[in-house]
Amino acid sequence: MKAMVLAAGLGTRLRPLTNDRPKALVEVAGRTLLEITLARLREFGVREVVVNVHHFADRVVEYLRKNDNFGMRIELSREDVLLDTGGGLKKAAWFFLEAATEEPFILHNVDVISTIDLGRMVQAHLENKGLATLAVQNRKTSRYLLFDERRELCGRRAGLDGEPELVRPSTHVQPLGFSGIHVISPRLLTRLSEAGPFSIIDAYLRLAAQGEKVAAFRADEYYWRDLGKPEHLEQAAQDIKQRAMLR
Repeated sequence: MKAMVLAAGLGTRLRPLTNDRPKALVEVAGRTLLEITLARLREFGVREVVVNVHHFADRVVEYLRKNDNFGMRIELSREDVLLDTGGGLKKAAWFFLEAATEEPFILHNVDVISTIDLGRMVQAHLENKGLATLAVQNRKTSRYLLFDERRELCGRRAGLDGEPELVRPSTHVQPLGFSGIHVISPRLLTRLSEAGPFSIIDAYLRLAAQGEKVAAFRADEYYWRDLGKPEHLEQAAQDIKQRAMLR
């Protein structure tokens, strides 16, 4: 199975830690965010990974070389200009299209850690037969994705009081927080008509409006933490020490 790790961002929220390194090489409890993400993917059978890079890209190259790619096939997708999540995936599409296969792949932010069962998530995606399956939780966030009674994406909303942006009608809308972990069918890659930098969420909403299925995988029972700020790193380190999550 294949995966992509989104690691090209500047990590501005993590400054000053990212003043001299990419966010992928910021450490939590003695391990880099990239190592933690790769280990999680490997645990669920992923052996081939593409990582997008931009900020201090050569540091990532050297880090992977020194660690023998952690026993995996790892390709790098260099972005001279940051392409955001959708543009980054589109640029790396060749990696998933090099062999004619319908096997889904995982897209994973480098700056989140969790105990989400990726095996269950892949199975749910195969059963849903949609374009993508997104790990979501019922938690407070600044940006919500909206799902209908069938747990299919139908819109988004900013914060608790923002005006819902619905791309198709629904009799029941549930706002959920997105985890930054996706399972994607390769056929999505040929449907990305956007150019340049763009958010994958924008593409999902456009396709949902056209009747495509982008499904929710409820991950409420699992540990999850965004590592976008230094204080989040400190809390995650405590969680690891207390064995609340990853070994």
